[in-house]
Amino acid sequence: MSGHSKWANIKHRKAKGDAARGKIFTKIGREIAVAVKSGGADPEANSKLKDVIAKAKANNMPNDNIARGIKKAAGELGLVNYEDMLYEGYGIGGSAVLVETLTDNKTRTAGDVRHFFDKYGGSLGTTNCVSFMFQRKGLIILERGIKTSEDAVFEDALEAGASDVITSDDAFEVYTAPSDYFAVKDVLEKKYIVLSSETAYYPNSTVKLDAEQLVKFQKMLEIFEDCDDVQNVYHNVELPEEEEE
Repeated sequence: MSGHSKWANIKHRKAKGDAARGKIFTKIGREIAVAVKSGGADPEANSKLKDVIAKAKANNMPNDNIARGIKKAAGELGLVNYEDMLYEGYGIGGSAVLVETLTDNKTRTAGDVRHFFDKYGGSLGTTNCVSFMFQRKGLIILERGIKTSEDAVFEDALEAGASDVITSDDAFEVYTAPSDYFAVKDVLEKKYIVLSSETAYYPNSTVKLDAEQLVKFQKMLEIFEDCDDVQNVYHNVELPEEEEE
């Protein structure tokens, strides 16, 4: 594939100002806590924690904050118990939306998520009402350097267990099954520059909204992303290209 890559438009917004950055750090702090609880405080022995640390650094989270978060999680595992929840719903215009959360109060979070959907013309749905419209995949973005051999990337990625490799103007998009994500990433990061990596939900197809609907939908995304309990929001709406930064 050439031209503008859609991987940048899966879910995220760039932080605008200290308040937004603080929100991102709060969300990553929760991910650190969950990773430490599930696999320990050593990133070399805990692939999930290693991945979260890389995400933290990519978002310019200070090393001191990261280290403090790990120590805090290791020392307070019994005090806070975050649960991951996936909410499914419909946005305006019949669009499909998945909301990943980490929460210490499911009642509060469910109420907030329902309110956000209702406020902007959508509705909270039941389990599996829209998730079948998405596929969960691992995505590893590799820098496409001048000396990087396209054939070598394809060979290395597929040999490591990747399911697909797509070439864009400035990067290689390596897709994996969720279960193969960490193994493939571990192989590739030893040979190439990893720009970003994550497991995420990808829509099987997309829908277009009219201008008025699009404004409401984007406002809904913003209020979701402003909620500390919400980690990620996925959807099947085609957003304007200027949002794909």
